[in-house]
Amino acid sequence: MTDDLTDLSGSTDLTDLTGSTGLSRLSLNQETLRQWSLPELADGCVRAGVPAVGLWRAPVQAYGVAAAARLVRAAGLRVSSLCRGGFLTALDPGERAAALDDNRAAVDEAAALGTDTLVLVSGGLPAGSRDLPGARERIADALGELAPYAVERGVRLAIEPLHPMYAADRCVVSTLAQALDLAERFPADRVGVVVDTYHLWWDDTAGAQIDRAGAAARIAAFQLADWVTPLPEGVLLGRGQLGDGVVDLRWFRERVEAAGYRGPIEVEIFNPALWARDGTEALAEIVDRFRRHVAARPESGPTAPGERNSYKG
Repeated sequence: MTDDLTDLSGSTDLTDLTGSTGLSRLSLNQETLRQWSLPELADGCVRAGVPAVGLWRAPVQAYGVAAAARLVRAAGLRVSSLCRGGFLTALDPGERAAALDDNRAAVDEAAALGTDTLVLVSGGLPAGSRDLPGARERIADALGELAPYAVERGVRLAIEPLHPMYAADRCVVSTLAQALDLAERFPADRVGVVVDTYHLWWDDTAGAQIDRAGAAARIAAFQLADWVTPLPEGVLLGRGQLGDGVVDLRWFRERVEAAGYRGPIEVEIFNPALWARDGTEALAEIVDRFRRHVAARPESGPTAPGERNSYKG
């Protein structure tokens, strides 16, 4: 495939943004169709015209990092991101050292796969702790150790804020503002942030924080999933198919582009109902939903970022 995911113009014209097929920036996260093996994922994306994939460490490790890198390159696919590093909030010195070692290994894997983006899920509160500010400071300390190692290998650390329902056990970074407060302690080429619609749709400051991130060239990744009510499988596995929920996905796409982001747009949906389906059928639906709810303009014409009913940050 010849789609260039990184060298795009600053135009906001639909053809320039999405290409003649509307898919030139689409990336499929591996966990969205976890029923597929890595070879099936690569083959399915090629057949569907999807030019990039976001990979996860566990299945890549099971397949073999070097073998996975060869497979993806041979298919002509790009790797938009590797998930995940992080879990950097431990109080115990031994646990902290192990986490740092694991993150260095994740950086090496990202470099081997040819992606410049390692997504970080920062970690929750240690057992018995109620100290959110202290946990965030330990993340900052860990980033100070990891960022020089990563930049030497051509990898940027990307802090992903997760919905506040994850704060206790998975991620004490709950807002884009908190992620940027951490990232801005370091050069932009070393530490960026992830804009994920599933985690940020509810925050009425999201627009202003996306602008802040874009002005500083901090947007390292952009991920899509919808929010459906009630959550069918709880907050972890309840992500909705594009267009099934309440998130204004097109608004987010237009806002990150207005902020200067021109990278891959990665669909990351964790949903057992999607995993139970035929992969080819599910991917065809994802592609159709991406075209209709993310890439295409509404018939009434483009909407200026921040002028819809919500997200006026």
